[in-house]
Amino acid sequence: MRTPLIAGNWKMNGDLALVDEFARGLQAAELPQGIQVALAVPFPYLSAARASMPVSVALAGQTLNPASEGAFTGEVAGQMLKDVGAAMVLVGHSERRSLYAEDDAAVLARVEAALAAGLTPVLCVGETLEEREAGDTERVVLGQLEAVFSALSADARTRLVVAYEPVWAIGTGRTASPQQAQEVHAAIRARLAEWSASLAESMQLLYGGSMKAANAAELLAQPDIDGGLVGGASLQIDEFLAICQSAG
Repeated sequence: MRTPLIAGNWKMNGDLALVDEFARGLQAAELPQGIQVALAVPFPYLSAARASMPVSVALAGQTLNPASEGAFTGEVAGQMLKDVGAAMVLVGHSERRSLYAEDDAAVLARVEAALAAGLTPVLCVGETLEEREAGDTERVVLGQLEAVFSALSADARTRLVVAYEPVWAIGTGRTASPQQAQEVHAAIRARLAEWSASLAESMQLLYGGSMKAANAAELLAQPDIDGGLVGGASLQIDEFLAICQSAG
């Protein structure tokens, strides 16, 4: 039985007041037993979030540099994230791929750096609208998956989380139907099974693409969707808590 994981991604949003609002809301909430909750907050707020959030809430960096240190002004290393309380880090988010030209090799380097720092990489994969309309969804998504997993040891593969985020559904208000999302999640799990049946069975697969309280229950009811990587809805405490309740 895979543990449901609801991970919020604030992107470049929020402030200390929002951190405090979420801390108070999560402290007071009665969340379902047996679910995991994580928040990827902007780098400057990680320490404050760790000091105020319930210990059960995991914190995540939104990216990291592959290097452990050096002359990389403006960048952050995996160990730095770990030092300020992060347990996870997003890697390969579509915005990093499109806006910062992170290709498969760059994503792999960041996954390896995260693992070396003792962080859980949340590997993001997904296709654009053009790729979906061309019938290339599985080729693109499984190609991004294979670029990372084929380079890792069997043990390292078990330490990742995978998030399927159709690029055309991120921040657009459009959402993949539960059936569309399930089809891609099933294809990812089938590919993982080619490496290892136990890997496929245990891997947490998240859906990321305009998940909100209104559609979370139907998406999370799909057999291969184990949770959500929540964007805009993770900036509203009531909405985020409602999504968490849907995972119970």
